[in-house]
Formats: sequence, C-alpha cells, structure tokens
Amino acid sequence: MKRRDSLKAIALTAISSGVLLQSCDTDKKETVATPVKTTGIDRHPFEQVRDEKLLSEKFFDEHEMNTIKVLIDVIIPKDETSGSATDAGVHDFIEFIVKDMPRHQLSLRGGLKWLDVQCLKRHNKTFIDCSSEQQLTLVDEIAYPEKVKPEMKQGATFFNLLRDLTATGFFTSEMGLKDLGYAGNKPNQWDGVPKEVLDQYGLKYDERILKESVQWDTNE
Repeated sequence: MKRRDSLKAIALTAISSGVLLQSCDTDKKETVATPVKTTGIDRHPFEQVRDEKLLSEKFFDEHEMNTIKVLIDVIIPKDETSGSATDAGVHDFIEFIVKDMPRHQLSLRGGLKWLDVQCLKRHNKTFIDCSSEQQLTLVDEIAYPEKVKPEMKQGATFFNLLRDLTATGFFTSEMGLKDLGYAGNKPNQWDGVPKEVLDQYGLKYDERILKESVQWDTNE
C-alpha cells in the first residue's frame, strides 16, 4: 500500500461520505466519558457547549477502538519522518467525527463488525487477535477499490471511508502538518517603498519613519 505520498492528496479533499453498510447493530448505546472543557478565542459559546457535549460522550466501545487503532496504523505507520496515526491521535479524531457527523456511524461500526466476521470465518479470531500477517492480508483485499472482488465490496467501502478520515485527521494534526512541511501564515518584512521609486518622485523617508515604521529591529 502507498503511504504518505498518496494520503497527502487524500487529506486535501473532502471527507468521503461512504456507503451505508447494513450488517451492524444500530441499537448499541453510547457510554459516557469524563466531561471535557474546551476553550479558545475562536469559539462561539454555543460551539463550545456543543463540543463539550460531544467530547463527554463515547461512541466506540473498547474493542472497536482497539480495532481502529490497528487499522489506522496500517494506513499511516510510523516512519523516519514522523509517528503513526495513533501517535498523532487520529483515533480520537475519528471518535469525535462520528459524533459530530453521525452519518458515518453506521458505515464505520458496520465495517468493524464486517472485519471481525471475516476473521472469525478464516481464523476463528477477531481482527485484533489475528497476527499482523493475517491482518494485512485482509486489508490488502479491500484496500484497492478497482481490484476488489464483488464479495469484498462492503469491506472496501468501509476501508475507503476510514482511510479518508485517517488521512484527514493525521494531516490536520500538529504532527501531520510538520510532515507536510506546512509553515502556515507568517508576517512579511516590509522594507518600505523601493529607493528608485522614491527618487523618481523626489521623496525620501525621514529618520523617524525609518526607525519606527520601516526598518526591522535586528535584535528581535
């Protein structure tokens, strides 16, 4: 599987909506996590209240979350550039996204169950209890949509969504932005109007303007 080079392109596109899977238990109830306080000058009060509510709830159970961690580290493993998807906290991002965008809940929970069913049939084990080789063999069967067998399309749909979310979560994290080499917005240094333009109009800066407005303090 291609790693960061192809996933960087995915990270710049919209999150895929995916196709709803029909094999999951829609009656599974959410458990409550420890309430979390959010702050930030860029947040409206109603946004802060909503975020705190979402962060205080828990959608995925422990088994599902452990499965997600294995999968996202298959998608973006640790390398010489940076850490893995779990190192960047992508699993927490996905947990938040399914509560913020509930349309993904059925696809992801159904896909996780689909993986376990496949592994139980093949190895009499759930996905996370299989060996790394067994896990990668199954992932390879659903990682390439143009090559996937008809009976594996359900898994491919799930994996495409998870891959999109993983790329989005990773490359919008602090670790992922460093991986991309994105420096963000930086102030420019303005050295004033070019001297030849000032000479053309018979103008020049006086010492006060040069000191206060044009020249940068080299000690900063």
